[in-house]
Amino acid sequence: MSELPFWEQKTLSEMTRSEWESLCDGCGKCCLHKLEDDTSGEMYYTRVVCRYLEQKQCRCTVYTKRKKLVPTCVVMEPGELDNLYFMPSTCAYRVLAEGKGLPIWHPLIAGDRKAMIASDNTITGKVISDEFVHEDGLEEHIVHWVK
Repeated sequence: MSELPFWEQKTLSEMTRSEWESLCDGCGKCCLHKLEDDTSGEMYYTRVVCRYLEQKQCRCTVYTKRKKLVPTCVVMEPGELDNLYFMPSTCAYRVLAEGKGLPIWHPLIAGDRKAMIASDNTITGKVISDEFVHEDGLEEHIVHWVK
């Protein structure tokens, strides 16, 4: 009988930093600019992505100083899970916090990013950098492909 993987044994707040970081599938959806309806609280994702995201690999180019450079960046930390509503429904942190299992395409299940890319769960090829979009124009870039 094999041992359960760490994400099925521990709560998010019990995970080590390494375990926590490995949960990120690297989809890049958390780096999309989002708009929140002040009345309904509904979240709208745009196709505008943070200028510091390397779009092909979906990796932050300034990861260790991202919060300093982008004060509105949602930094997920163990024990600070209040911002999960900002995260897409496919986000491993959100999925696990909701008591669900990781999807079969998640790199920890599939072994690499190929299944995630094949399942179209990445922003690669679908976005534009915020360098080229004025903040007042974000509404023009709302998308419905983010799950």
